[in-house]
Amino acid sequence: MNARMAVIFAGAAIIVAAGILFLLSHTSGPTLPPSIEIRSYEGQDLSAISNVPENTINGTQYTDTSEYRLSMTGLVTNTTVLTYSQILDTHPHYTKVVTLNCVEGWSATILWEGVRVSDLIKDAGINPRANTVIFHATDGYTTSFQLSYIMENNILLAYKMNNVTLDPEHGYPFRLVADDKWGYKWIKWVDGIELSDNQDYLGYWEQRGYSNVGNLNESKYA
Repeated sequence: MNARMAVIFAGAAIIVAAGILFLLSHTSGPTLPPSIEIRSYEGQDLSAISNVPENTINGTQYTDTSEYRLSMTGLVTNTTVLTYSQILDTHPHYTKVVTLNCVEGWSATILWEGVRVSDLIKDAGINPRANTVIFHATDGYTTSFQLSYIMENNILLAYKMNNVTLDPEHGYPFRLVADDKWGYKWIKWVDGIELSDNQDYLGYWEQRGYSNVGNLNESKYA
């Protein structure tokens, strides 16, 4: 009996250890409570989600994740279409606090959780001619960035803010967290990532006079 119990306990220990290793490989930062909005993180105060305005060009977009698809197209080695589950289940998750600054004058400091865009791009493969990443949203909104910015800055495609899943008003299922960029570059409802060699591509607001680069330390206007 003692030998049998020892085997059972050893097996249980292996299962627990495997679970811990899985969690460590798929998250970054402290373990957070499930589905509860938090207002501070590692000593830093966070803005309330309810205080983040909803800005859209065509109304709030509502997406059924069972039907959601993210297309990786353009100058990629393999055109790829990913489901919501494939994105979250096969890529490491990361968290970081980033402040969203809007050209309207408000800002919000939020804990974002998501997957790195660079991981998605690497999986699809990069054509050597690619120098630009164009993001597409379900409402027709677009914006673009230099490929180097996306690949070198751990830019997240977020699915959570302040530890709770994004609601439709804030970009569910995925919103880009564009560090050090004006809010119009933080595209919501992302359903397409396109690699391009067109460095002069202009997105929705960029066509209307806003800076194509969108750096916070520079003018928001072109």
